[in-house]
Amino acid sequence: MSPFFSKRRVSFVSGALLCASLVSACSMREPAQSAARAELRPQATATTGSVAPKDSDAALHALPPPPPSTPDAAPERKMKARDALAAAPAPEYEADEFASAGAPVEALAAAEPQMRRAPPAKAAASGALALGGAVAPAAPALMQPMEKSKKELADDKGISEGGNTFEVNKPNAFTETAKDNLSTFAADVDTASYSMARRYLQQGQLPPTHAVRVEEFVNYFKYRYTPPEEGAFTVHLEGAPSPFNARRQFVRVGVQGKVVSRSQRKPAHLVFLVDTSGSMASSDKLPLAIESIKVAVKNLNENDTVALVTYAGSTRDVLPPTPATDVKKIHAALDTLVAGGGTAMGSGMEAAYKHAVKKAAAGVVSRVVVLTDGDANIGPNLSPKAMLASVQKYVSEGVTLTTVGFGMGNYHDSLMEQLADKGNGNSFYVDSMKEARKVFETQLTGTLEVIAKDVKFQVEFNPKAVSRYRLMGYENRDIADKDFRDDKVDAGEIGAGHTVTALYEVELTGEAPRELATVRIRAKAPNGTEAKEQAFPLTRANLKPSMDAASSDFRFAVSVAATADILRTAPAAEGWSLGTAQKLAEGAVGGDSDRTEFVRLIGQARALMSASASGR
Repeated sequence: MSPFFSKRRVSFVSGALLCASLVSACSMREPAQSAARAELRPQATATTGSVAPKDSDAALHALPPPPPSTPDAAPERKMKARDALAAAPAPEYEADEFASAGAPVEALAAAEPQMRRAPPAKAAASGALALGGAVAPAAPALMQPMEKSKKELADDKGISEGGNTFEVNKPNAFTETAKDNLSTFAADVDTASYSMARRYLQQGQLPPTHAVRVEEFVNYFKYRYTPPEEGAFTVHLEGAPSPFNARRQFVRVGVQGKVVSRSQRKPAHLVFLVDTSGSMASSDKLPLAIESIKVAVKNLNENDTVALVTYAGSTRDVLPPTPATDVKKIHAALDTLVAGGGTAMGSGMEAAYKHAVKKAAAGVVSRVVVLTDGDANIGPNLSPKAMLASVQKYVSEGVTLTTVGFGMGNYHDSLMEQLADKGNGNSFYVDSMKEARKVFETQLTGTLEVIAKDVKFQVEFNPKAVSRYRLMGYENRDIADKDFRDDKVDAGEIGAGHTVTALYEVELTGEAPRELATVRIRAKAPNGTEAKEQAFPLTRANLKPSMDAASSDFRFAVSVAATADILRTAPAAEGWSLGTAQKLAEGAVGGDSDRTEFVRLIGQARALMSASASGR
């Protein structure tokens, strides 16, 4: 046999032995972990989804997954397999390997397998790895190549469910007005939670309770509030009896931002920061992100500019600031992107901000737009706090941030949401090309022109009229009452044409004072440092005698908030019916396609809850 074929034979046999050992390692599971998985698995669940590859995980991901009944591999055996892979050369990706990835971008509902939902009380805590619905301690090397410091772990308040990580927020409880009659929170126009929950439901699975944020459900939809004739926004107050509890009322605070036409908007400089790590390879991640940017570019003005930075194991300047009108050049740069490598997200953030700050000025909108699954696993800055600390000087100079999430299986919702909040921006989640058009044609272009910043709400309830109240959602946007008039305290931003809606559930005292509450809004001009305050009385005249007498926008918002509270099992919503919420929404659709879709989603949630309750 010739030396050439002899070498090939040795290489082939070695590779086969390595694959055999990995299959053996991955197919071994501890009986105790298998029992734990059986205890945690709900009765009506979907098949566990696989996590997309990252770094050396790509080789493991390529192996056939073990059947559901196969016990978990012991942690030490997994470590040996990982060490063997670490010594092997990293796979190289060619552009044509992913050339077909963008083709099925319209049909993304089945792009990722479904994940099991573990009960919240038994979900994996930070620093643990979810294995097929069960929870097992994770060795640091399995989580990421670079171990987080103790301080970064302390900053990480996320909880892992089905491989995706969410921030834990306890639903607001009722507050006795006599003890505390002030409710203070920051504006929020994020929508990521709703589109993420929609994807779960469309895949035949209830969303994890921690994935549901009421305010992001409510603010996903358009409401027909009258825009201001002058000033930054108008306020719309309304209330009506609850269809879920005869002793309670719902009260809505609605804000409509002024509309700024595309031709009137300030010039914008957008730095698109794209995650091109290995975990972004699936069709619902990098290919969809690329198409999303193309949608955004199509809707920019002739005076706008675009830059493109990518990050994987390292950062790369792909496109210098380029006029948005040079579509051919921008598309050519985007079409070169392929996925592979680790995720140095913190380093990428700093590089993108350095680009953006060069254009920051009073007459220019300078914004970083991050497109990622949020999985940061290498580099010096891994936690949201560490990432923001490294770029805080650029934030203070006026650079804003938009985070756009993609994919499931290792999606870090908690990181994306926290970054957007601290970066004076917004957080979205894109699960389809339809959602990409909604976000990048309408919502992103709206947030580019900030009409009011550090917007704070404070509702002062009259103890003589209201005995108890609770704010539905906004738990992670809570502000101390004493900080309402402290203009150094950060709050939320409102973009041109945006609406902000907040709902309260209240119990009246039975007395009849005219004024129920005073709603105060405090905000700064886009480039201002001192805030101005406005006050609006909520009176009995704002309360309708019945829910049927309330506006369709009010009824629909109540339905959405109630559905979110039921899905996240809020204690105050115990005993509420999704059937009632669905009926309420059906009467308030008004031909809107997003509202029609929501009604269908409630039906899917009802079926899943019914199946779970019956043990199917």
